Amino acid sequence: MFLQMNLEEFNTYTILLDLQSPSNYAPLSVNIIIRKFFIQDKRQIIIKNSEEEVVFVNKLKSRVGCINMTNIQDCELLERIIQEFVLITDELWIKYSKCINITKHSRTW
Repeated sequence: MFLQMNLEEFNTYTILLDLQSPSNYAPLSVNIIIRKFFIQDKRQIIIKNSEEEVVFVNKLKSRVGCINMTNIQDCELLERIIQEFVLITDELWIKYSKCINITKHSRTW
């Protein structure tokens, strides 16, 4: 068992001296905290070398090419351009990606 040291929650051990045995040993009680973690079992993907990938990339290039990126004079304008890029990317991703279940047999990309 591996415990991450130097955390307050792991410094909760107790030596039970009142239960000391004749052989001069005392039981050690340790509290182990087990946290629940969310494990994602679905994922949005665009399959490599698919028709959806080709259309996604072409539409992304076309729509990003329409963003006016000349004469960026201040941070606010740069922020708006970045926000527009993110919105375009998210919209196209939702439109052309599909949801798949992640299983123990899923391939790593």
